[in-house]
Parts: sequence; C-alpha cells; structure tokens
Amino acid sequence: MELYDVMRTTFAARDYTGEDVPDAVLYEILENARFAPSGGNRQGNRVIIVRDPATRDRLARLAEPAAKRYVAQIKAGESPWNAVLPSKVTAQDLERTTPPAALTEPCRQAPVVLVFVVDLKLVASMDQDLERVGVISGASIYPFVWNVLLAARQAGFGGTITTLAVAQEPKLKALLKIPSDHAVCAVVPLGRPVKQLTKLRRRSVAEIATRERFDGEPFTVG
Repeated sequence: MELYDVMRTTFAARDYTGEDVPDAVLYEILENARFAPSGGNRQGNRVIIVRDPATRDRLARLAEPAAKRYVAQIKAGESPWNAVLPSKVTAQDLERTTPPAALTEPCRQAPVVLVFVVDLKLVASMDQDLERVGVISGASIYPFVWNVLLAARQAGFGGTITTLAVAQEPKLKALLKIPSDHAVCAVVPLGRPVKQLTKLRRRSVAEIATRERFDGEPFTVG
C-alpha cells in the first residue's frame, strides 16, 4: 500500500476474526516500527508481547475500573478522564455502571496484546515542572506505538491504542514484572479486523490548523 493510503485507513480495530498474528509477521512489524524517533535517540521504548489467555484476561479486568468511570462521565455529559474539569460523577454512579465490552473485550479476543513501556530515565520531560498533567514524555514512545499500528495495517492486521488499564499501573507492573522506573504507555490488542474500514471521519485541515497563532485564520490553500 502507498504510505498515504495506510495513514488514511489505519483505524481503531476492536473486533477480530480470531486469526493468529504469526510471530514472523509480528517480528517484521516491530523490525520496521523500531525506526520511530525518540528524544535524543535514547530509545527507551520496550514492548511486551502477551499471548497467554490468562494474562490477556487479567489485562481486560484491569481496564474495567477506568472503563466504568469513562462511561459514567460520558453519561454525565463530561469529557471522560480529562485533567482540567473536575468530575461530578460519584462513587455510587461508578458502582451502578457496567464497563462496556467494547472497552475491555479486545484484550481477550485479540490473539496477541502488545504492552508498550518507556524507560523514564531516558526521556526528557520538559513539562515536569508545569502545573498540569505531563504529556511531553509521550513523544519518546507514541511514535513507536503508531508505527506498529501503521505496519500492522500494511500487513493486513489492526489494533487500537488503549490506556484504561494504565489507571491500575501498580497492578499492571506487578503482573508483567515491569521495573518501577518504567511507565506503561499503551496496551494494544492486535489481530485481523472483522471489517477493514477504508473511509474514516476526521476534522478537516481548516478545523485543526491555524496561521501564526492559536486564534489565527484557518489554514487553507487555493
């Protein structure tokens, strides 16, 4: 496939046929994805390949508490898990909420789950002293994660970046024997999609890009 075709058709795949992702295919995906950039080229990225059904089930269950909050906040008209606006969702609301299968079952259904980890000793967190949630460290790991999904699309497979289980990171680290100075960045189920989407809906360039300033005129050509 052409690069732009891959970019425009790589979607969040959550339903899988059950077909395996062979080790040889997965190795080729990682072999190419590893060329993603990282801060200072320090390459603190690691990936754990999980095939064991019991471990995948545990990953799904670790995602359930965050999935409940996600759904409860949507029902309350909130943007779920945002770090700016305080939530009005109560403990009672969470207790009454059932985590939807779409947010937990992919880890059980996919033949393989990739857990992406970054070595915090090797990332330059330029925003560590700001009074907001840190995001800069992600620049040294998420290009690698996205490269994996692009390469999977090229190979006819698909997956989705999930982060719900990371809300339970101490338990996640204990499960997968992850060192304390590493952070879990994404849990990515991977498999052959039941349906391959070819037309995705996204905001236009003019809606996301402005000239010179945040409130500048929309970026258009012609």
